[in-house]
Amino acid sequence: MEVVSYVLLLINYSNITVMNKLVELRSEINVMGILNVTPDSFSDGGRFAVPDSALKRVESMIEEGAAIIDIGGESTRPGAADVSAEQELERVIPVLEGVKSRFDVLVSVDTSKAVVMSQAISSGVDMINDVRALQEEGALQACAASDVQVCLMHMLGQPRTMQKDPSYNDVVESVCEFFKQKLSACEGEGISMQRIWLDPGFGFGKALEHNITLLRRLNELNRFQLPLLIGISRKSMIGALLDERPVEGRLQGSVAAAVISAMNGARLLRVHDVKATVDALRIVKAVQEQ
Repeated sequence: MEVVSYVLLLINYSNITVMNKLVELRSEINVMGILNVTPDSFSDGGRFAVPDSALKRVESMIEEGAAIIDIGGESTRPGAADVSAEQELERVIPVLEGVKSRFDVLVSVDTSKAVVMSQAISSGVDMINDVRALQEEGALQACAASDVQVCLMHMLGQPRTMQKDPSYNDVVESVCEFFKQKLSACEGEGISMQRIWLDPGFGFGKALEHNITLLRRLNELNRFQLPLLIGISRKSMIGALLDERPVEGRLQGSVAAAVISAMNGARLLRVHDVKATVDALRIVKAVQEQ
């Protein structure tokens, strides 16, 4: 009985620790480190597709200050090939389980497939980060049956075709209307608002002028009183604003966009360059806390 009680105590302590980390994640400004375990990511395709290299990268991002790691097994860049659920599971789950067994860090899985969500939840994931905002079959129910955090992202169209002449009357109001609908759907399935994050989806079905408008008016999304997750790191909008600079030259622009986002209410910055962003956000926090 003593052994059983000790094990239960450890489990309860672990759950309390995770809950505390999630509370901090929603209330403080933090960094989400990107881990693409795909061969065709726009920024680092293939570098971390092998579990050993992926785990080394996770260790590095934790040391640099990442509060949560976002694992993605399917590229959503324009024109990327479709990935089967089986292939995505083979890429994501071993890495997820490896991270959870070796490191004391929150983990997110970037997926739109219900079967991947369910397996990730069974493997101890802390957040589901869905670019399709739980619109795929079974996705809403898979998350509703759990207690994980959920990020809903706005996207116009589908990843393969989303950048073919996107059009809005008012991009901010369109994004807000989309969120109203998705939040209502989540509430209808019993997903608490205390579990939901919002991501306006920079670069997902948006031309450069839409992205700039979203960044400039980002604070208008605070009307929902839900934490914002922002992913601008190394995206084409940064390259375009820096005279079509290639991916490897977008560090400073990405950090600038992260700072602007944080100053306008973002709570989680999804980035490739963890240390540089963490350092920049220390300045933001100091100014905000003064």
